[in-house]
Amino acid sequence: MAGLIARNDIDEVRARVDIADVVGDYVTLKSAGVGSLKGLCPFHDERTPSFHVRPQVGRYHCFGCGEDGDVFSFLMSQDHTTFQEAVERMAAKIGFTLHYEEGDGPRTDYNARARLIAANEAAQSFFTAQLTTAAAEPARRFLGERGFDPAAAQHFGVGFAPKSFDALKDHLRGLRFSIDEIVAAGLVSQGDRSPYDRFRGRLMWPIRDVTGATIGFGARRLLEDDKGPKYLNTPETPIYHKSQVLYGIDLARKEIAKGKQVVIVEGYTDVMACHLAGITTAVATCGTSFGVDHIKVLRPMLGDSAAQHVSQLGQIVFTFDPDEAGQRAASRAFAEEQRFASQTYVAVAPGGLDPCDLRLARGDDAIRRLVENRRPMFEFMIRRRLDGHDLDTVEGRVGGLRESAPVIAGIRDRALADGYIRNTAGWLGMDIEDVRRAVAAARRRPADSGSDHRTGGSASAGHVGPAGGHGGQGEASSIPEEPQASLRSLPDDPIARMERDAVMAMVQQPQSVGAPLLGLAASATFSARMLSVVRDAVVANIDAVGDRAWLDKLISDVPTPFRSLVQELALAPIPARSDEDLAIYCRGIVVALVERDLLARKASLLGQLQRTDPSDQERRADVQRQLVDLDAQRMRLRADTPGA
Repeated sequence: MAGLIARNDIDEVRARVDIADVVGDYVTLKSAGVGSLKGLCPFHDERTPSFHVRPQVGRYHCFGCGEDGDVFSFLMSQDHTTFQEAVERMAAKIGFTLHYEEGDGPRTDYNARARLIAANEAAQSFFTAQLTTAAAEPARRFLGERGFDPAAAQHFGVGFAPKSFDALKDHLRGLRFSIDEIVAAGLVSQGDRSPYDRFRGRLMWPIRDVTGATIGFGARRLLEDDKGPKYLNTPETPIYHKSQVLYGIDLARKEIAKGKQVVIVEGYTDVMACHLAGITTAVATCGTSFGVDHIKVLRPMLGDSAAQHVSQLGQIVFTFDPDEAGQRAASRAFAEEQRFASQTYVAVAPGGLDPCDLRLARGDDAIRRLVENRRPMFEFMIRRRLDGHDLDTVEGRVGGLRESAPVIAGIRDRALADGYIRNTAGWLGMDIEDVRRAVAAARRRPADSGSDHRTGGSASAGHVGPAGGHGGQGEASSIPEEPQASLRSLPDDPIARMERDAVMAMVQQPQSVGAPLLGLAASATFSARMLSVVRDAVVANIDAVGDRAWLDKLISDVPTPFRSLVQELALAPIPARSDEDLAIYCRGIVVALVERDLLARKASLLGQLQRTDPSDQERRADVQRQLVDLDAQRMRLRADTPGA
């Protein structure tokens, strides 16, 4: 696996990508003045556009909710990718070869990854085209019997692999993919003599990552003479890792992020059934049980953080078959429950039906009711342990208490734990205090300390946080945040507005303003003190004017509470109709700021002159020389500024 992407490559990709093109795929952008675009914010609901994009700066900012960043942070937020995935995606977009830094030096293997994705995409097109052929009748019949029409098959990209050892291989070779690439993509297997198609005579589901790129396939056996497994997936490849992929995540990711809910089902047809029934947050694992790596994929979509208020927590709903295999799957999911800050639930269909069969038997409403009638994971696990005992006997009740007490002991939210103590006492027909003592004893047992489960309550020091590290969230959340400076916090008067516009010009157009004028602005006084902090950062970085990292330097130089203000000043629209007008306006507004400061200094000097003793000729001459210098500066400013 490649290491970190070289910093210079990251900067180069960021500079080459037009952020307006990328954001434009998600937001309808309209002109907001020279070099500025605006649209409805994708991060919060609004009716009046407050989301601005500056292509020349390579950043976006919403003046409504405060979201800000570059093209990579935008993709990370919208598509829930990692930073590295966002960089790789943009590198592929512009055809740039990335280098990866490891102990053995830089690597240039990203283009190989792009080729593997391209091979899988080509294979998907091939499979979907094959679904309409005569040989694919068993595949179409299978889909129809499960309630999926051609439109559904097209929506999910379902296809058919012909019963051939070389149909796909020859097709991809015709598209100029090498045998090594086709093998590496997991599309063919290496035989004793030659490679042959891995998938033959099977119904094919494309497995995509969160960006929508096809990285593998799931294949269902259809023919009686097929002696292979019922389901056959792509093997482990450089782009496909079964423990890290979720079928349907490309279709569900936006709804998961929007509704803060994900429904985990067990099969491809279950995902299809749920989506067609309106449960568009359904996903499924691919040939493996739900685990830690799947949690890492879902966490950013759910906003899964222990620092969240309980009312903001997401929901993870697991659906399990009521048979023994389903019960084992439930136990595995429960073992991972502690890794979520979100609230976990279980939904079990009546009659032992999976979601696909449930939809066939009882319709779409039954699928929706299945999710609506979900039960909290803790309740499900406690009742499951009690079900293994005859509660009509004393021995059965005592045994049930002993098995369920550790589950309750693992609930970190004590109010929630107390509620389950009362419920369990009722289910057992036992005294509440007896159950409370059993739970307290389970908490003291060292063997139980490693199985600390939780829901959306307060975090303890042992909680595995979103980044995989330990603790700290509970205490850190009590530290008050520093107030953030913003344009909204500026005084609403003509003086403050002029100062704001002048600093905006310095931040956005330092080259138009020019280093000499920026130097003069260094001594200007501000009624809005927060603007002087940004001005100081501009002056301190005069040598970096024209640098592609200009804005980043300003942001890193100001104290943390002022960084949002810098971002707003960098993205706010400037009232100009052309590039020429923009340069004239920016220089003119900074000249106005400097001239105002010169006038204030002149008034101060005139006051000093009036107060100076007439006999102190040396002092009076010095003040008069300063007045002459100020007037000369003002004349030069006006001469250098068109329209002044």
